[in-house]
Amino acid sequence: MAGSSHGHGHTPAAWTGVIIAFIGFCVAGAFMVMAQPVGFWAGMALTLLGGVVGGIMRAMGLGQPKQTAAVARASASPEPAAAGR
Repeated sequence: MAGSSHGHGHTPAAWTGVIIAFIGFCVAGAFMVMAQPVGFWAGMALTLLGGVVGGIMRAMGLGQPKQTAAVARASASPEPAAAGR
C-alpha cells in the first residue's frame, strides 16, 4: 500500500491538522501530569483546533479532492475477462 498513488492523508491539510493536534495532545498531557487544569484544557482546545484548521484547509482545496461514486468505480481495477467467452 505504501506505493499506491491514492495519497490518503498525504496533503498539507492533513499534515497541518495532525501536527497541531499532536502538539495540543502533548501540551494537555504535560499539564495533566503537572496537575494544572487550565493548561490541560488549553491543550485540549489546541487539539480540537487542529481538526478545525485541517477542515478549513481541506475546504480551501489543500486536502484530498472528494471522489464521486462514479469516479470511484471507474478508477477501481477492472475484473479480468472470463476465459472462453
